[in-house]
Amino acid sequence: MIRDSENSLMVTDVSPVAKAEPAIQASVHGSVLVLIQFDVCEEIRLDQLRQIFGARTLEQPTLKHPAPGYVRYQRPPVVEPIEPLVLESGEQLQGQIKYYDYGVLSVVFELPFSGDWDTLVLLGSRWVSDVDFERHAARIARQKLERAAPALVKPYPDWLSEDYFIFHVREITGSPSAAELCASQGARIAQIVRGETAQLSDGERNEILQSRISYYPNDLAVIGWNAAFLYDTDAGAETAIQLLEYANSQLLEFRHYDELLTRELERVYDSFDKGTGMLSRWRLGRAATKLHTVLLDVTELTEHADNAIKFLSDMFSARLYKLAAAKVGVPDYKDLVTQKLQTAEDLYRFMMDQFNQSRAFVLELMVVIILIIELVYFFRGKPI
Repeated sequence: MIRDSENSLMVTDVSPVAKAEPAIQASVHGSVLVLIQFDVCEEIRLDQLRQIFGARTLEQPTLKHPAPGYVRYQRPPVVEPIEPLVLESGEQLQGQIKYYDYGVLSVVFELPFSGDWDTLVLLGSRWVSDVDFERHAARIARQKLERAAPALVKPYPDWLSEDYFIFHVREITGSPSAAELCASQGARIAQIVRGETAQLSDGERNEILQSRISYYPNDLAVIGWNAAFLYDTDAGAETAIQLLEYANSQLLEFRHYDELLTRELERVYDSFDKGTGMLSRWRLGRAATKLHTVLLDVTELTEHADNAIKFLSDMFSARLYKLAAAKVGVPDYKDLVTQKLQTAEDLYRFMMDQFNQSRAFVLELMVVIILIIELVYFFRGKPI
């Protein structure tokens, strides 16, 4: 798993965290979700996939509030249930698999949870650090894709992957508000988001809690680079979960394009190292054409992944997505891809200039040779 370090993003003011713990631990009820995503191919033909699996299309996320607004997938992913996953500890997780048209496959495991805060902290640390969910998800994904092969466009031999954890709390004893929850349990929420059992420093805790957002007084989302804490109803958390999943799939796509462009640029630089003679310059035309094809493909695919979801009038969902994307590192990788696309464009122009100069030289040389031949025959008095 490759991620950038977190960038602080202030969404709301952070309430001070109380140092005194309550005498009686509150009861917490909810679910822990594990998202494991793989970049498996350039494109998935969803209509064809739906016919193969008989799977359903993911419904558009319901809005958190009744005001007119929409969060819409351009092409909603196809969803298929999978067999429950039983861990060595005996925990049984329900699961489903989602197929996105831009080539990402997402495996989602879910475990209902009921207990106190300390137990949730321990569970989060163990799952984030010790359980190899990626191995289980990869096995399931490869089994599914054996049947889905006809719907895959340009499958990749090696898969990039991303994992993410969502701790969704539906009910807490006393139904505290978001502000009260941060004041009383902010330290534990920070531990859950970081996957830590040890107490974090005040500075680190405040850094984590700065990345929080609420719409109503009684809901809360705290977004981290590797995990998120949600305090909301099932309906209220639905949009946040889908946006977190989408943000991570975008990160996966931009990581793929970054590696693809890196390899292509290295190939071009290697061609420069092989020589700068006339023959080498002549070969630049073919290399430039290949580079430009890759450049156009990456530009088209990045736009496809970047515009897979739309926000119309729903400013809260747009803010939530912006926060999630920033925390997992989407803007950083997007900037890297943009910079490399610009470098590739500059190289393409340079290579074409070199090729055109070589071609012009060859044409001029051919004209000179023809003139010399004509002059030779002229002075010998023999017509050509």
